[in-house]
Amino acid sequence: MSMKCAVFPEKGGAIKITTVPIPEPKDGEVRIKVMACGVCHSDLLIQNGYSTSYPRIPGHEVAGIIDKIGKGVDNFKVGDKVGVGWFGGCCHEVNACDDDDWVCCAKGKACGSSYDGGYAEYCCAPHDALARIPEGMSFEKAGPLLCAGITVFNGIRNQHVKAGSLVCIQGIGGLGHLAIQFAKRLGYEVVAFSSGADKEALAIQLGAKHYIDGSQPDAIKRLTKMAPMMVVITGPSKKAVESLIPTIHVGGKLLLLAALPEPFSVDGTALLSKKVSIVGWPSGDSRDSQDTMKFSLNNGVEAMTETFPLEKAVEALQKMESGKVRFRAVLVMKQ
Repeated sequence: MSMKCAVFPEKGGAIKITTVPIPEPKDGEVRIKVMACGVCHSDLLIQNGYSTSYPRIPGHEVAGIIDKIGKGVDNFKVGDKVGVGWFGGCCHEVNACDDDDWVCCAKGKACGSSYDGGYAEYCCAPHDALARIPEGMSFEKAGPLLCAGITVFNGIRNQHVKAGSLVCIQGIGGLGHLAIQFAKRLGYEVVAFSSGADKEALAIQLGAKHYIDGSQPDAIKRLTKMAPMMVVITGPSKKAVESLIPTIHVGGKLLLLAALPEPFSVDGTALLSKKVSIVGWPSGDSRDSQDTMKFSLNNGVEAMTETFPLEKAVEALQKMESGKVRFRAVLVMKQ
């Protein structure tokens, strides 16, 4: 039996549509009939060498139904609705695992990198990588929450910033449009910071109380006067990080959720004098994915998506890379 998939045939190779044998779950794994899979910028890392082997099927925002169980799996059953995010399982042996910090496992796996992911009709995953999709949530809406959603929700909720505080969300893209929604529903007053006056209406619609057009000469002065307790970086901009740190309130935080391609400079004296801290947060594990989906369903948080059939995975990846998708591309499989 064969299945359709999109695959990177080798490092640096262009993604292509092909057919391969349907995989069989190993001990400790389940097989998922993929119903939807989000398309993420991190999928391009696989093309550029971030994979344990090739050919490799990418995709780490997998949503589907378990259709086969491997030996040793007793906490899931055939027919369960599950998702798999970037966290693809851990060893449960090293210090991070012992400390219940699975996502920081030095031997941890990544779905679509350590093993084949969700740009396919079927994929297999370790049982500890699975998150249950709550009843009432569609596969299409679940997919983006398993990477983009968990990244912002889990990052923001773990900073222990007092509810009601002013929080600045930098960037209104795949991460930022979700961060605004989560921050609002977590009880924060939100100011959205992005370039262009045309984004203000959307920012307010998503839940921001204020909007600052970062392209204006007085933008930093205005935000400094407002003094947010936390600035959340969702767009990979060195300039944004360096310019926004001085705007933060005494005792506040800069939460870095976007991977910057280059180092940034920080005035250490300014950090000391205002007790400002810079924090990074690495998404989360399968348990955090479940929390993200439950919170989203209960509080009306949804990713804005554009859907593509699996056969158009190449187009979806290209459109995402060029920034023409608003805001998350999702592959939807034929039933």
